[in-house]
Amino acid sequence: MTPGVFNAGEPVPVATVGGTVTLVEGSTFCLSDSCGDVRPGSSHGLFFRDARLLSRWELRLDGQPPFPLTVISADAFAARFVLRRPPKPGQADSTLLLVRERLVADGLRERITLRNLGSEATVASLSLHVDADFADLFAVKEGRAGHGGAEVTVAGAELLLRDRSDGLRGLSVNASGDPVVAPGALTWRVVVPARGRWDTEIVVQPSVGNHRVRPQFDRGDEVEDTGPARKMQAWRRVSTVVTADDPVLTQVLHRTESDLGALQIHDGSHDGRPFVAAGAPWFMTLFGRDSLLTAWMALPLDVDLALGTLAKLAESQGKRVNPLTEEEPGRILHESRLGPDHDQVLGGSHYYGTADATPLFVMLLAECWRWGADEAQVRFLLPAADAALGWVDGYGDRDGDGFVEYRRATDRGLVNQGWKDSFDGINDAAGRVATGPVALCEVQGYVYAAWLARAELAEAFNDPATAARCRDRAADLRARFHEAFWLPEQGWYAVALDGRKQPVDALTSNAAHCLWSGIASDEHAAALVRNLGTRDMDSGFGLRTLSASMGAYNPMSYHNGSVWPHDTAIAVAGLLRYAHLPGAAELAQRLATGLLDAAAAFGSRLPELFCGFSRDEFSPPVPYPTSCSPQAWASAAPLLLVRSFLGLEPHVPRRRLHLRPHLPDRWGRLVLTDLRLGATTLHLEAHGTTAEVRGLPEDWELHKEE
Repeated sequence: MTPGVFNAGEPVPVATVGGTVTLVEGSTFCLSDSCGDVRPGSSHGLFFRDARLLSRWELRLDGQPPFPLTVISADAFAARFVLRRPPKPGQADSTLLLVRERLVADGLRERITLRNLGSEATVASLSLHVDADFADLFAVKEGRAGHGGAEVTVAGAELLLRDRSDGLRGLSVNASGDPVVAPGALTWRVVVPARGRWDTEIVVQPSVGNHRVRPQFDRGDEVEDTGPARKMQAWRRVSTVVTADDPVLTQVLHRTESDLGALQIHDGSHDGRPFVAAGAPWFMTLFGRDSLLTAWMALPLDVDLALGTLAKLAESQGKRVNPLTEEEPGRILHESRLGPDHDQVLGGSHYYGTADATPLFVMLLAECWRWGADEAQVRFLLPAADAALGWVDGYGDRDGDGFVEYRRATDRGLVNQGWKDSFDGINDAAGRVATGPVALCEVQGYVYAAWLARAELAEAFNDPATAARCRDRAADLRARFHEAFWLPEQGWYAVALDGRKQPVDALTSNAAHCLWSGIASDEHAAALVRNLGTRDMDSGFGLRTLSASMGAYNPMSYHNGSVWPHDTAIAVAGLLRYAHLPGAAELAQRLATGLLDAAAAFGSRLPELFCGFSRDEFSPPVPYPTSCSPQAWASAAPLLLVRSFLGLEPHVPRRRLHLRPHLPDRWGRLVLTDLRLGATTLHLEAHGTTAEVRGLPEDWELHKEE
């Protein structure tokens, strides 16, 4: 995902990249350094609805920055910054501990505690410096000037800041402990008794228009009693519990559950169903491709997340032709934004420049139905699926050749509109960037799977004519795809066809998506498996996006040699779909093992991407400097690994459960507790190539391939 359209287990230390700590809850997130400070002139800040509120939030103890010890977080929305007063000159130790306990949830709350561990009372001066610039999220990310700055006033004990440019956004800051409040700062001078403590609670409350936003917490609440914690508890109550003998996998799955809970947004529609945001810090909003793939991967935890995502995307589905936003009838959006500059940046609040979200929408709808989604909800969304396929047939196929291509409508849109959407993300073996219109290999696979998905729904809903038509379309596309995209001399699928319908011949991870969608033939898949398993593609920590033998390879690039966890997980799922072919299951286990080793190195949370250097050269893996974390599809990737190695394929309407376990040896016993499939709740245990299921109704069929 390009950054912007244009150019509960035990608490663990927060793994940070470049010293940045990210807290996120719904559409609110906060970036700070390891002291908890938001430093002016950086990309740090408290962000709400795609605008930065706080651009400065710096705490000083006796006029100096406290010394950081650690940052501890149990959930993505809260953290404790543990610091101390710098030792006095000539002394090695300090006796004054400072803890900043921060919570984000439609605002920010911070509890500051001073603990005097010494035998004498101590005097401490605390000052909190506050400023806001109300800059659009894109402006912050790209390092552009702030939106307009803040008008600052003091009203009694409250500090008020309002957007100077239009007055539409604002915030208030108030605190306990009787601070001295002045424009830009709150100050306390306190005496902390020997072996005693002092604390204050500070609340930041956003306002939009003339209305203050109600934070999801009250003063004095313990973290577990706040809105985000209650939301997380509710998420965990309905989610499947997944554990393994392997402690690394168990910890990674716990972090997955926590991050996916924090990345959910509830907007009050769809009977309370949430949808999933793409990730922090720059993608805390609905993204077509990212949200759909994340929801697919998260199906073993909860089907409602996928239904909410589908419903939200159907609401914004394209209805007219608008070159500025690239909206077209039936097209599923790329992203939505609420920031002050969204008209300037996106052409509107919704931007549609993506080629793959539209078929993925149809795929996910049918998959939800198989996993037990309410039939009435599936039927309600069928018109949106048909409109999506109408886009595939019409606007998506720009030249009538049966393939979906993309070319941006204006010079402001994304040049590349697949998941590798950086300007140089699609190139040939020599490194030359492809010219459009571009037809991506994985998009044709998604379209193939979408036609089959719609055929299955039509068959189930007593519409045989539509089912037959859709199956014919899928078969025709598959035959033409093999003819146009397969490179017999190389043994892989071209990453794309360019504007002259010539194959773009680089070996990429995109080809592995063709295994996941099932468009690949067995003959082609066998050759592809061999090429994906080479050291040029397998970094040792996951699958490279581009082979090291290609002209554009750069392990430090965004899309040309890096490793993306969601991409590797999709490749693993594809390999296990073809597990009957020589080497496919073995390669899947090798890639998954490398990816989980990378997760352990990143504090159990997989980042958006990391550098694709060989494991032999650098271990642990080298972080990508601007990688986002938590990122939804990276967080969900371990769930796809679990599902794929189980061969878990439920079909609730047909009352059938299929299992084909190929678990890696190091996982040991894998347990899924309270796996909800429609009205049925199961307990599943697997080890190696064996699996046992409890709770399956007598009228269900269980198919196990062991």
